[in-house]
Formats: sequence, C-alpha cells, structure tokens
Amino acid sequence: MCLAIPGQVIEVVDDANRLAKVDVAGVRRTVNIGLLDGEGESAGPGDWVLIHVGFALSKVDEQEALATRKLLEQMGDGYRQELEDLKASVIE
Repeated sequence: MCLAIPGQVIEVVDDANRLAKVDVAGVRRTVNIGLLDGEGESAGPGDWVLIHVGFALSKVDEQEALATRKLLEQMGDGYRQELEDLKASVIE
C-alpha cells in the first residue's frame, strides 16, 4: 500500500538538492522538498508536508496533518507497514 503521510520538516539539510530532514510519527528521514518550490513557496523547518515515495507533495497545516495521521493510524497494519517502509528508505 502506498500512502501520502504527513510529516514535519525539521531542517533543510541540502538546499542545493532541496533535501530536508522530516519527522513522521517519530521516524526521521530525508525527503525531497523540491516539488514545493513551483508553488511559489518552499517548505522549511516547522512546516507540515504530505510525503509519498520520498517526495513532499504539498504543504498542509498542522491541524490537517494531525487529523490525517490519526485517520492513518486507525488503518492499523497498512499504516504500520508504511512507517516500516519509511524507516528502511534512504535518500541521499
């Protein structure tokens, strides 16, 4: 199952390549935030984003991010598997 899951940007770790460290329910991974640059505003520390296959697809407010995470948590195994897949992924 592939989900777009919410995470909070912790820091931009490579501005030239548009990579940021993001926290997703306690799992920290590097994701590409470059797709958000075309919207006229970039993602930065403190911003919430929806992530799919290592890319931030859109910015969301904190309330929407937390509500989405709560719904995903109710999915049980599908969400837990997505977090496990995220733990195993690496973007450098």
